[in-house]
Amino acid sequence: MTFQRARSKEQREIRRQTILDTAAAMLDEMPVADLSLNELSRRVGLAKSNVLRYFESREAVLFELLVRAMERWLAQVPDELAKGVDPHLSARERGDQVAAILGASLARQRVLLDLVNAQANVLEHNVSVDVVLRHKRSAIAGITTTADLIRQYVPEVGDGAWTVALMTVILAGTLSPYCRPSASVLAAYEADPTVTELRLDLRATLENTVATLIAGTVARA
Repeated sequence: MTFQRARSKEQREIRRQTILDTAAAMLDEMPVADLSLNELSRRVGLAKSNVLRYFESREAVLFELLVRAMERWLAQVPDELAKGVDPHLSARERGDQVAAILGASLARQRVLLDLVNAQANVLEHNVSVDVVLRHKRSAIAGITTTADLIRQYVPEVGDGAWTVALMTVILAGTLSPYCRPSASVLAAYEADPTVTELRLDLRATLENTVATLIAGTVARA
């Protein structure tokens, strides 16, 4: 793919979205750490200096992808909760249902979780204050939406819903790499089954932990 010089606002936006779409496709085939600005530029068909006219750094691109991934997830969750939570059950049972749905839903969001996991150590470096502020504001909006959904089905959590939502997303991102063991670790599990106690299933671990968070928050409230 090659581009002529973008002259209009519309052309610049098309080029910006093309860069993001290309980067998103790359994350479908490689981890965050392997996405380089040089390879992104090559695939887009622009010089690296031209890519930097649209995004100040590789990390700025990744921040935008994190926002997009979070928005996609939040577009799916309301319907999943509406179908999966019985409003006639007890607070404990509804909390367990919400936890099961959030755990299953987040476990399917590999790119989102990879980006959340890389946020503090990768994405928040080599970016300007303006980029960080835009992301932080977007993150607050996303967590607030998640908290509102939790509170909708388990109103007993009260104001603690925000902390439950925040910790659910952070926990999902942190757990994600632990639940995708390397070939060496898989071989170790096979060689000595006694150590498989440390092998975690992402969906099940998220469900159990988020259920505990919700139940504990309800009890404290």
